[in-house]
Amino acid sequence: MRGSRGFIGIVLGLAAGLAFGAGGAIVKPLLESGWSPGAAVFFRITVAALLLAVPGLIALRFDLRPLWRAKWTVLVYSVIAVAGVQLAFYTAIARIPVSTALLIEYLAPVALVAFAWVRTRHAPQIVVLAGSVVAIAGLVLVIGPTGGPLDPFGVVIAGVAMLGVAVYYVLGERSDLGVPPIALAAAGCLIGALVLGAAALAGLVPFEAEFTDVGFFGGTAPWWVPVLMVAAISTAFAYVAGIQAIRLLGTRLSSFLGLSEVVFAGIVAWALLGEAIGPVQLIGGILILGGIVLVRLERSAPRAGVPVAPALDADVEPGPGRLEVNPLPPAPAPAYRGPSDE
Repeated sequence: MRGSRGFIGIVLGLAAGLAFGAGGAIVKPLLESGWSPGAAVFFRITVAALLLAVPGLIALRFDLRPLWRAKWTVLVYSVIAVAGVQLAFYTAIARIPVSTALLIEYLAPVALVAFAWVRTRHAPQIVVLAGSVVAIAGLVLVIGPTGGPLDPFGVVIAGVAMLGVAVYYVLGERSDLGVPPIALAAAGCLIGALVLGAAALAGLVPFEAEFTDVGFFGGTAPWWVPVLMVAAISTAFAYVAGIQAIRLLGTRLSSFLGLSEVVFAGIVAWALLGEAIGPVQLIGGILILGGIVLVRLERSAPRAGVPVAPALDADVEPGPGRLEVNPLPPAPAPAYRGPSDE
């Protein structure tokens, strides 16, 4: 069962990475036609919230009490992991190169490893550290950071985006909330859209949209076609699949699987937009996959609180919290063999 859950989790994690990675190629026609990133993100998560509303209510059996009981976690997830990441990232790329902002944002898996190290005071396994180094080296090759001025505020805001991604993985693992993944994604998109809308009205996020036909993969299409596609594929499906993968795999492995997003983004851009993939990017993609495999090889530690069966010859009294062992019946004593029996 653990192997089956792990396989399904990896498939869902890669599917989420592919869906998130395809978002850039789908949104690019909107940006080229005059849409601001803030407007594109706002419509993206707003439409996703509408698409997920009914399925989310069905998953909750039209009972909103689980959402209310987990209201603070849902609010933090919505504001930080959905709206905050987008807002911080687009604010950062206005001040520092996009490649540098991406590198900082995708350091989230390494940040999670470091946080676990500090919190538990136990060093990660060598295979996890090796996987972290290999994956980040691959990330550098795929994104290819370019030189440019590094505005301190831009670097800090990119770090905020990285922390938001880490929060996405940490809170996504909270299966104890009683909120199904599809309901959490729906609530996150809805509240995130309200936050981004408020930020746009306050002038914190540039908001420009052109409701005209746009060039779309070699032809033309109404503006709502790419909006609907990015909302359905790269937002609604991606968040639901991502949350479910996190709950099946945990934060560490799922966060490293999230690095596949940059690999899939390059593949989708090559397939749909004709943007060439160089040999350096190919090597980087291989290194990222190698780092994911190394992290997957981490040995599971014994879970705390699981009783261990005592030895059969131990004198253990049954009691609360103890595992009672029924010993085997004693073997019959051998019959006496006298000299005449020799």
